Amino acid sequence: MSVYQKVYGEFKEMYYGSAAIGIIASSCLGAIAAMFILMTGHGVWQMLQLFLVVMISMGYNTAVLACLPAKQVLNSLIGSVSVNLLFILYYGILMML
Repeated sequence: MSVYQKVYGEFKEMYYGSAAIGIIASSCLGAIAAMFILMTGHGVWQMLQLFLVVMISMGYNTAVLACLPAKQVLNSLIGSVSVNLLFILYYGILMML
C-alpha cells in the first residue's frame, strides 16, 4: 500500500475535519506565496504568478464547497499545497541571495 493510499484512506475517513484543516492550510500558504510574489514587484509577470497562486488556492476551496468526491478534493489539496510551497521556496531562496 502506497503512502498516497494511506493518506487517502485517512482523508476519506475523516473527510469534514480534513477538508476544514486543508482549507486553512491552503489559504494560509496561498497568502504567504502571494505576499512573496508581491514583495518582488507588481509587473505583468508577478500578476500572472499571483493569478496562478490565487486560482490554485481557490480551486481547492471550490472543490470542498462543491462536495466533489474525496479523491478529487485530496488531489486538489496536494496540488494547491505543492504549487504554493514551490513559490514560497523560490521567492524565499531568491530573497536570501
